[in-house]
Amino acid sequence: MSAGLIAQPQAFRVTVEPAQVDDLRARLARTRWPDQLPGAGWDYGVELGALQSLCRYWERDYDWRGYESRFNAHPQFTSEFEGQPLHFYLRRSPEPDAKPLLLVHGWPGSVVEFHDVIGPLADPRAHGGDPRNAFHVVAPSLPGYGYSGPTRRRGYGADDIAKAFDAIMRSLGYARYFVQGGDWGSLIGTLLGANYSAQVEALHLNVASAPPPDPADPRAGLDAGALADLEHNARIFKTEMAYRELQSTKPGSLAVGLMDSPAGMAGWLLEKFHGWSDCQGDPLNAFTYDKLLDNISLYWLTGTIASSMRLYFEDAHPDRRRTQLPSVSIPTGMARFPAEFLRFPRAWIERKYKVVHWSEMQRGGHFAAMEQPQAFVDDLRLFFARFR
Repeated sequence: MSAGLIAQPQAFRVTVEPAQVDDLRARLARTRWPDQLPGAGWDYGVELGALQSLCRYWERDYDWRGYESRFNAHPQFTSEFEGQPLHFYLRRSPEPDAKPLLLVHGWPGSVVEFHDVIGPLADPRAHGGDPRNAFHVVAPSLPGYGYSGPTRRRGYGADDIAKAFDAIMRSLGYARYFVQGGDWGSLIGTLLGANYSAQVEALHLNVASAPPPDPADPRAGLDAGALADLEHNARIFKTEMAYRELQSTKPGSLAVGLMDSPAGMAGWLLEKFHGWSDCQGDPLNAFTYDKLLDNISLYWLTGTIASSMRLYFEDAHPDRRRTQLPSVSIPTGMARFPAEFLRFPRAWIERKYKVVHWSEMQRGGHFAAMEQPQAFVDDLRLFFARFR
């Protein structure tokens, strides 16, 4: 497939204006909090005390110069492709034999997920690693997310993103490259691996979905572990998937409240970081306030919570919905983290992907690079080493 032409990338640095901070703090101070039933915990959604503590820190103690510093720690650029703004990190390795690697995030994450892994992946020598495992790291913000947003036309979906990301890689001189993805990154990585196989040498995923061989009898031939996966997914579809139904059908209605209320937006996102991570019931077991708020603040400052949710609508719209995802014939590695909120049987995934590497990780959940950066880096090094 043709990559098309991409606008000349321009160097970019994140700057937070004092007026933005003042407005945010005033809104947080005026938050009208809902009631919460005694002992409700997280059963009805976000736990009120946890959210109030996070928002209090955001209003009074969060370091905005620290936000800028963390975002500007690696070289970043903006560009445009087919009328859509694009933002991406580009950390070229000092090692002469480094291989290009595209990292693709998901929702409700962002490029913040990769802040702690870009350095070790690009410069392993400086982080106690083997310099033979170096990568030229490219980590874009999904169109519609953060500094790649908002999206500018109806119908802009995962296929468009895959095309745009391939254009970024080829514009940087990377005719062949590796891809890693989770959440939306898994879908986009799958589309890249299937439709751009001349460019994508190998694919690494930390979550993957696949259909059963026999939809009429999905349990047929599965061992006890795979059957437990299906039972787990059945519970998840009853308790964790309302967000997807809402964002796939009426994202604009939800966006009005989230765009106007920072506490409302923080609550919508914090609930996912609680439910989808290996946090043992408390998000602070998996993330610091600063890490959570770097991600939440990115959505707030750029005004992209609405366009980020629109991606669900575009992917589910009857005119654009796929009947099934394509199969992937390039070598694929899978790292399954124990608290990943959806788990598909290995036998199903191996029918759809050319799986040559499978790791059962010890800790971590949906936000793999953010929760367990060292384990994430180690597994990428291990998998991609065979293609050097």
